[in-house]
Amino acid sequence: MADESTSSTNDQSAAETRLGGGIFGWLDPQSAYSQEFFSQPLLVDDTGLEKDGELELNYLHTSADDQHSDIETAEFQKSFGWLTLELGVPYERDYDSGDVSQGLGNIEIGARYPIYQSHSAGRFFDNTLGIAMDLGIPVSSEVSHNAELEPKVFDDLKIGGQFSIQTVLGYSALLRGSDNSGNGGQETFEYGIAFAYDFPNSRLPLPGVQQLTPLFEIVGEKGLNEDESGQNSLLGSIGFRLDLKPIAELQPSVGLGYVFPFDNAAQAEVHWGIVTSLIFEF
Repeated sequence: MADESTSSTNDQSAAETRLGGGIFGWLDPQSAYSQEFFSQPLLVDDTGLEKDGELELNYLHTSADDQHSDIETAEFQKSFGWLTLELGVPYERDYDSGDVSQGLGNIEIGARYPIYQSHSAGRFFDNTLGIAMDLGIPVSSEVSHNAELEPKVFDDLKIGGQFSIQTVLGYSALLRGSDNSGNGGQETFEYGIAFAYDFPNSRLPLPGVQQLTPLFEIVGEKGLNEDESGQNSLLGSIGFRLDLKPIAELQPSVGLGYVFPFDNAAQAEVHWGIVTSLIFEF
């Protein structure tokens, strides 16, 4: 037992040494962020540190009268020190009164990095502030015409032992293509907040489950162009994530949520929806 304890301590020390204090020395290798405390949301952009490689398969279905949309996305994430890189490949199918458009969406490349961390005595409050950048590369399909650039800031707050709040604010700009197709020039303020409460197996012993995390999320966007300035669209999601017990070297996690509109603008496009998530960490 002493050898195992010593080995575990050495592994933790090595991990902390690799992380260090970040570019400005403002980061804490013992923070909740570096311990991968924050559960991955379903609708809100992921902001966590991914020390292990992660493959995620997402599916989002939304419906409103005779319109519905299906988006399937495969994502890979990996952290190098404090820097997390992400690659996403979506496939989208839109149905509108008998008209169907489908194809690969923009190839998504992202990066995020925490820049400042603080915590209270005893770490009851543990907060991480960071920056991120997403780039959408068009593939000239029926649903992908314009490159998208989105700088973001994020905040991950741990309160107590189980509760967390993850917030993301971003500015999205669709760039004009050479043929002026699509929605080039559109600018949007995008935001999201996810509330989560963790129930570890020791508190809620479910067979094959390491942790159950109920989730409540809000995502919105506000048009910034002159013709749509002030227009706001707000969606909500209520669901959960199950972190399952490891299978060999894989750590699986499944998530499920019900999507609903908060305001009239969202109601016009989405009456209801379902979002699912399957993650493998390795």
